[in-house]
Amino acid sequence: MRIIVLGAAAGGGFPQWNCNCGPCRRARSGDPLAVPRTQSSLAVSADGGQWVLLNASPDLRQQMLATPALHPREGLRHSPIGAALLTNGDVDHVAGLINLREGHRFTLYASDDIHDVLRANSLFGVLNHELVERCRMPLDVAQPIMGGQGPTGLTIRMFPVPGKVALYLEGAAPELAAVGGHTVGLEVSDGTSSFFYIPGCAEVSEELAGRIPGAPLVFFDGTVWHDEEMRDAGVGTKTGRRMGHLPISGPDGSMAAFERLGIARKIYIHINNTNPILLEDSPQYAAVRAAGWEVARDGMEVTP
Repeated sequence: MRIIVLGAAAGGGFPQWNCNCGPCRRARSGDPLAVPRTQSSLAVSADGGQWVLLNASPDLRQQMLATPALHPREGLRHSPIGAALLTNGDVDHVAGLINLREGHRFTLYASDDIHDVLRANSLFGVLNHELVERCRMPLDVAQPIMGGQGPTGLTIRMFPVPGKVALYLEGAAPELAAVGGHTVGLEVSDGTSSFFYIPGCAEVSEELAGRIPGAPLVFFDGTVWHDEEMRDAGVGTKTGRRMGHLPISGPDGSMAAFERLGIARKIYIHINNTNPILLEDSPQYAAVRAAGWEVARDGMEVTP
């Protein structure tokens, strides 16, 4: 199985287009220790032939151009992308679907809740229903993934994780760390190897901790280093938890929660532009590396 990180940053990317914080300034300047990243997405293939997207970021067109494995290979119109799966309804995970509207056959997998969100927004009608099959994926059931060109060779289990609805769907008092179909993780297998992809998570609950111990590979939510990060940086008013993201640091952060789980390889993904782990000379980057974590980069290829 091949895994390519198409994008490693959270919404807005790194540097964010309108952010003038210190890390973003360093990334714009070409600093080799502040490497730019596009918005979060993976591409996975069992055989290198047909590929499955895990989330479709607004940067998907740029990501496809930068990834030779996703280039057309035959005839006048072709793409090796056979399917796409969505882990939530956030703009940074669904907006890229619009890039797949030019008459390409693929299968779109999501939970009932996220399919309902897409159906309620007429913009996603640009995906031709005669070409793009919508598959409602039951939670906690391992399902063989079919692509536009037949079986992909991958089996994926979609499971609920603590989170919240997308910002544009929030009511006056959104339920935080709720467990349901609006925020999910994925367990991906090709029959020989497997990994977990959890780019958004509000809490490492006992249920989640009991699901992943000893896993060979986990991509996990690395949005913020600490809960008050955006407030402290002066670029936002919400905490990480208010946005549905567990911070990395602290006794109740993800780094501490994973210490006892025996994960062979741990990679932070969906990293906000304010997060100092994006700076490879920062003490926070050194801390996650010392704890056995990697920090995802665009173009990074991983084999579980």
